[in-house]
Amino acid sequence: MEAADIPYRDRAREEGNNALSRHLEGMKQPAFAVPLLEGHGVTVAQTANILLYLGEKHALAPQSLSGRLWVHQLQLTIADVVTEAHNVHHPIGASLYYEDQKDVAKQAAKGFREERIPAFLDYFERSAGNSGWLVGDAWTYADTSLFQLVEGLRYAFPERMKALAKDYPKVAALAERVAEMPQLTDYLASERRLAFNEQGIFRHYPELDGP
Repeated sequence: MEAADIPYRDRAREEGNNALSRHLEGMKQPAFAVPLLEGHGVTVAQTANILLYLGEKHALAPQSLSGRLWVHQLQLTIADVVTEAHNVHHPIGASLYYEDQKDVAKQAAKGFREERIPAFLDYFERSAGNSGWLVGDAWTYADTSLFQLVEGLRYAFPERMKALAKDYPKVAALAERVAEMPQLTDYLASERRLAFNEQGIFRHYPELDGP
């Protein structure tokens, strides 16, 4: 939304999580959890679903059905990686503290670093077009999502991502291109962009990283 200059309010930052929880409970068609987009008579939950809606409404994806579905497919695959990255530090259950599942997390991290990260990056490297973007000659929401994914993996697994960087030149170049988009530079340097931290999906625990 920042990249597309779409006006919005971040109610989680303005009102806090408790207010959002009460809002979710009062919905006629409730969302399971945030993120939730409301506006212009539309309510949409789930990140990939929200982006599918914004992509069509604001031309952040191709206008053809096949093009929109292709971008949506890329987004769903990004969502898969994000889920797996979270499960590395919570392999037994999200309700348990990391310290309660640390030994199992080390085993999960090894497989994720050695097998899953390369498998997903291989896919995105193959998918990237020659234009510098994933789809067509202009950026789509899948490009900004892939940028966020790469940044998250670099935060959580800096040694592993540094070791893999040379194998995925298209992915690296695309992430750099998104970071340099004029419409994003102010946002990326501002407090509006939440910094990665040990309470989020991507968490850096040195014992889970490695080349």
